[in-house]
Amino acid sequence: MRKSWLALVAAGVLVGLAAHGEATHRSQALIPQFENAAVTVWKTILAPHERLGMHRHEHGRVVVALKGGTMTIPHDDGGSHRLRLETGKAYWLDADPPGKLHGDHNDSGQPIEVMVIEMKR
Repeated sequence: MRKSWLALVAAGVLVGLAAHGEATHRSQALIPQFENAAVTVWKTILAPHERLGMHRHEHGRVVVALKGGTMTIPHDDGGSHRLRLETGKAYWLDADPPGKLHGDHNDSGQPIEVMVIEMKR
């Protein structure tokens, strides 16, 4: 039986958190919503000033901000960029470049909640 992609992402996030000594006070949730042959959908809740460990997305995805905020997206090459998510808006994010990882850090004083719809093709 194969593991779902979402389970692998969650495991990678937890490994990233453990590597940064943060797994013991984890303040985020990855909540599976739906999966079929075309998409995987999950809800992510990231508490204020918390981070997700380094991970990657093999496919493009739509992110719908249920509760927006500003995030810093660090890259494994040392760079980073900021992503401002406005509540109620949808955003397209491309697949990560081959072999590249990124993290997510909630810079906001409020939780950020997003619905992620990741394509499988």
